[in-house]
Amino acid sequence: VQLQASGGGLVQDGGSLRLSCAASGRTFSNYVMGWFRQAPGKEREFVAAISWGGENTYVDSSVKGRFTMSRDNAKNTVYLQMNSLKPEDTAVYYCAGSAILSKDTNRWPYWGQGTLVTVSS
Repeated sequence: VQLQASGGGLVQDGGSLRLSCAASGRTFSNYVMGWFRQAPGKEREFVAAISWGGENTYVDSSVKGRFTMSRDNAKNTVYLQMNSLKPEDTAVYYCAGSAILSKDTNRWPYWGQGTLVTVSS
């Protein structure tokens, strides 16, 4: 499956952004989808994931209550709604696809190219 992330940009502290990830290729609805992020000088980390049908979502404690993940299988797209953004949320955000849910980046075989989110203080 090929993934294309978009929606990043520059936003002020406390602002909002919505990231999108469009999928093509294999059957999108067969995959768990996730969002990860990588800040400068840091390792890539798990942000959120959503089950095949969208019934279950999982978010990291660092973004819980601020970020929400959703998917539209008819459009082959997943979204990450990010509210109350903080400077520490600044990172390149990547969408990913996998047959299973895991916080381990090595368990995700499909990756988008990343979209940069910058939160200014």
